[in-house]
Amino acid sequence: MYKLSASFIGILIALMVTFNGILAKKTGDYVSILMIHIIGLIAISLILIIKNKRINLKKDIPIYFFSGGAIGVIMIFFNNISFNNLGVSLTLSLGLFGQSITAVIIDHFGLLGMSKHTFNKKKTTGFILIFIGIFIMIIGG
Repeated sequence: MYKLSASFIGILIALMVTFNGILAKKTGDYVSILMIHIIGLIAISLILIIKNKRINLKKDIPIYFFSGGAIGVIMIFFNNISFNNLGVSLTLSLGLFGQSITAVIIDHFGLLGMSKHTFNKKKTTGFILIFIGIFIMIIGG
């Protein structure tokens, strides 16, 4: 079930990057980012109201864990710029490659409180294949 959910997330990300990129073309990068986050705020507010959930912040959460929102703004900004210059498939491919590398580093060292999952040589083959695929996409234009 989780693998199916993760695949569904990939579909949603491709749609999100496309919608966000087109919106940025029509309204500009900064206005589109503001609109995207306002709509997101409205959507999650409605979900919280419908589910009758309260915001309950625990006092022991490190402040840097709240930086995800700022990272999201930066990510959408660069996605929009990349989308307008590279298209959806190359933007997503390069983004996933960056995510994969970062995830391996976080897993290998157990960063941010995550449990350690050491890097093994089998993963190198996967990274090489991904890199070759992206290279072919770049030269294929």
